[in-house]
Amino acid sequence: MGLFDKVFGSYSDRELKKIDPIVNSVMSLESTMAALSDEELKHKTVEFKDRYKNGTSLDDLLPEAFAVVREASMRVLGMKHFRVQVIGGIILHQGRIAEMKTGEGKTLVATLPTYLNALSGDGVHVVTVNDYLANRDKQWMGKVYNFLGLTVGCILHDMDHEERQAAYACDITYGTNNEFGFDYLRDNMVIYKKERVQRKLNFCIVDEVDSILIDEARTPLIISGIGDESTELYTRARDFVNSLSYRIKSEDESNMERFNRTFEDETVDYVISEKDKTAVLTDRGIEKAERYFGVENLSDLENMELSHHINQALKAQGTMKKDINYVVQDGEIIIVDEFTGRLMYGRRYSEGLHQAIEAKEGLEVKAESKTLATITFQNYFRMYKKLAGMTGTAMTEEGEFRDIYNIDVVEIPTNKPIARVDSNDAIFKTEDAKFRAVTREIAEAHETGQPVLVGTISIEKSEELSKYLKRAGIKHNVLNAKKHEQESEIVAQAGRFGAVTIATNMAGRGTDIVLGGNPEYMAKQDLKRHGMEEALLDEVDSYNDTDDTEILAARQKYQDLVKKFKAETDDEAAKVIAAGGLRIIGTERHESRRIDNQLRGRAGRQGDAGQTRFYISGDDDLIRLFAGDRFKATMEMVDTPDDEPIEAKILTRLIESAQRKVEGNNFSIRKNVLQYDDVMNKQREVIYNERSRVLEGEDLKDDIVTMIDDLVDKTVDFYHKVDDDHKQYMDREGLTLYGMNQFGFSDDFLDGVSDEPDALKAHIRDLAKAKYDDKEAEFGSDKFREIERVALLQNVDQKWMDHIDAMDQLRKGIGLRAVGQVDPVRAYGQEGFDMFEAMNESIKEDTIKMLFHIVNPEKVARVRVAKEVETVNPDDGKQKPFVRKDKKIGRNDPCPCGSGKKYKNCHGKTM
Repeated sequence: MGLFDKVFGSYSDRELKKIDPIVNSVMSLESTMAALSDEELKHKTVEFKDRYKNGTSLDDLLPEAFAVVREASMRVLGMKHFRVQVIGGIILHQGRIAEMKTGEGKTLVATLPTYLNALSGDGVHVVTVNDYLANRDKQWMGKVYNFLGLTVGCILHDMDHEERQAAYACDITYGTNNEFGFDYLRDNMVIYKKERVQRKLNFCIVDEVDSILIDEARTPLIISGIGDESTELYTRARDFVNSLSYRIKSEDESNMERFNRTFEDETVDYVISEKDKTAVLTDRGIEKAERYFGVENLSDLENMELSHHINQALKAQGTMKKDINYVVQDGEIIIVDEFTGRLMYGRRYSEGLHQAIEAKEGLEVKAESKTLATITFQNYFRMYKKLAGMTGTAMTEEGEFRDIYNIDVVEIPTNKPIARVDSNDAIFKTEDAKFRAVTREIAEAHETGQPVLVGTISIEKSEELSKYLKRAGIKHNVLNAKKHEQESEIVAQAGRFGAVTIATNMAGRGTDIVLGGNPEYMAKQDLKRHGMEEALLDEVDSYNDTDDTEILAARQKYQDLVKKFKAETDDEAAKVIAAGGLRIIGTERHESRRIDNQLRGRAGRQGDAGQTRFYISGDDDLIRLFAGDRFKATMEMVDTPDDEPIEAKILTRLIESAQRKVEGNNFSIRKNVLQYDDVMNKQREVIYNERSRVLEGEDLKDDIVTMIDDLVDKTVDFYHKVDDDHKQYMDREGLTLYGMNQFGFSDDFLDGVSDEPDALKAHIRDLAKAKYDDKEAEFGSDKFREIERVALLQNVDQKWMDHIDAMDQLRKGIGLRAVGQVDPVRAYGQEGFDMFEAMNESIKEDTIKMLFHIVNPEKVARVRVAKEVETVNPDDGKQKPFVRKDKKIGRNDPCPCGSGKKYKNCHGKTM
């Protein structure tokens, strides 16, 4: 803490002081709201909505609205918001991030601003990290909203279109970041307004905001269809790579060799760098590749596709590890989230890497995908009118939140003083010594009945530690991505007397570990064991009004069991506290300090006792790859047996320095992703705004006429040529062929018209408008307006998809511009703008051509239906893929317009 903070308090202290009067106003209304009957309390919602419509701001309604929610929560859930929770609610309403320690009741805090902002009628989105938590919070907190007369929905991955529309139409909608983001993209691909599911993006509260807006921000959301590429080359590339020799690059090799290295002296075929996560062919490997695939020069432009497949096969073999980066499940490659340890169902690695891993594991290689729509989480969430978030760990990334999202972080004090003891790291020379020490500590705690939660950074490490505990005869549960379905059960029991739980990072997010056990969960499990049906189980803790005697009887039975188990868990909690509370053991430092802090935060909730300690070894990836030789040298200087921990402050500082280094690198990656997507975002906004205008059903006739005029002017100018003697002339043959192909004119439509450009433009415009009027008369004005709308949308969508693909290709190669002292992002923006302008011209041209040649209007709609897409979504099933229907025109093929020129020199310029 600096001198300024000591004198004037921290930034958070100063901000909290400003809102103190508002908090006092809320708390002062407690007795007033308690005196109201249920009906009077419920009627407050109607009153607030009326006042809002009559001009009262949400800020002015805040004290009363918050007081109403506090009282409703007490009556419905038996919980009333503490003062610090009211503070958190105000911070969220102001569109900021509230950092609240684990166990401080963030889920309950969110009810305050959610209710207040839902009064506007514009909708509130509450974003969680997975479907389980979204549904849980909707069911749990939804009781309060339902009691107060608001509607609550939840977006789950297996919902159909109608269910999604209904959920988004509610006052409050829960869901995951992926579901919200993909629904936004899909809404901007629909052909009719009624097919949209989302409303305008109004107010959003993001739970575990650092996980969603920081950790997941490196991976953009992508909706993709199946491309045209053959999958056979992935298998051949795999077989080739499997025949090669390799070595792993040592940590002391210079990073300067990463680029421009010739590898002339290497005796292996490729070199793996674990630190850079790369695998690169040596000169010897390149020669083998050229012989194996029968090519003269692997670096030739015509061999770029082959080179790409080999590189992806090398990456799959050399840097992608099973049960760390991915798992194999039911014949599918499932990505493991590196930050949470969760399985990311449906998500696939891009650029052919997923196919290369499928080939590596001997699975069916699925066709490579083509991007149809994409957006980063940063740009999606920045579209909300107001964005807020909450987490236990945001301060370490405050600069990024300010820089990217323009929101600040305010640290909220805990309701009770933290009693948890955070011990110094125990550092060992080898991983085996570390795991043996961890096993000993677990055994000691287990003997006293103290529950232990052990955090690991990967599935592989959790299963490895499990073997040590089995050999020691210690009963334990393993919670990792392979047991996603049992997560709630395992976590609910992790705080019980004598429990030992090994978990990947997924246990550090969104789950509440209650000392002594969770009585509500235990009651449900008891009902389930005694045969209660799932449908009835879902109703036992619901607040929905019902006259169903079976449901009422089940609820009463459930409440009785909760009381029974509450007495048991209270007794057990006292034993756990006497044993020292929950003990947290981290078996490795994560690349991000926030993840470590999340794990620590599982213990010591609400003033409970608890202990935490991290065990480190010189073999850990973070140490090995980023702390380097200094760490090893320091360890060697300490004359300590392998089984004894090394305590040296310099080692701890080196670990933290390594973490800051990785965090800075990851921030640079995220910012780089965003810089490129910002270019696309400006274009995306233009396209989506135009689509929205068309979807709203505006009359497009004037726009179409303007397109015709522009097209005629540019076409005549294009065919107005200059010969070798610098004399101007009109290419009447080319213009005639173009008019026949584009507008369907007869071959004599230019007869009798002079070569003067203005005369030609006026003549062609008149002919085009006359023919267009005939088309309108043929189908009828109303029907033709619909044809115009659908034709324009269809062309916009197809060209936009092709443009995304082209921009993706541009980005892959743009990095090389840096060698020529050109800023790649700037070059990407400039060239991307030119490509966007060309796309717009192409949209106009193809839309006009379609409208002038339309014979069967139903065919326009049918073409669109044939182009359904697959959504690459961590929680989504698969829809029908996009398949190209027409033969792709080669760049050197004759242009189909009939000009006689090569496609690349004619209309290929505008693609």
